[in-house]
Amino acid sequence: MPLSDGRYAGPLYRALNPVYARAPLSGRGAELHGGRFNPKGTPALYTALDPATALREANQVGSLQPTVLVSYKADIGPIFDTRDLAELERYQLSPQTLADPGWRIPMLDGKTSPTQVFARTLVADGFAGLLTRSFAQGTSASNLNIVLWRWTGAGCVLQVVDDENRLGRM
Repeated sequence: MPLSDGRYAGPLYRALNPVYARAPLSGRGAELHGGRFNPKGTPALYTALDPATALREANQVGSLQPTVLVSYKADIGPIFDTRDLAELERYQLSPQTLADPGWRIPMLDGKTSPTQVFARTLVADGFAGLLTRSFAQGTSASNLNIVLWRWTGAGCVLQVVDDENRLGRM
């Protein structure tokens, strides 16, 4: 189990659009476009527990596009674990709602999806992020993501692994 006392400590991965590769801690792409667990205007980092899941997450539509794979060292909490069905139910959410492929539809009318409302509630309750299965094509329940809304400040350390300053040379 990757969480210990509501914290995650270990490696995380993101497959970035090269446009954002020089700012791998910005959350800007998710802020501009919104995501399953963040409405437009809210920065978020969608990370994965393994590189293959990160690549699947970043390339969900069409053919594989140019991508920069980034690794992080993380020690972050508290993290909400969506695999805890009792806790999920406490927030009046189901695994089916989390997995709903139509989560983007409310955004077409300028509204927020149930998963985005859930994320706002978790942020208000003090969570730095959530652990959830990946819903990208070709993944299973063992492919896990951590979506972060807070990755700096009290209780949160997230460092890009770039010992050779490769991102600085792009």
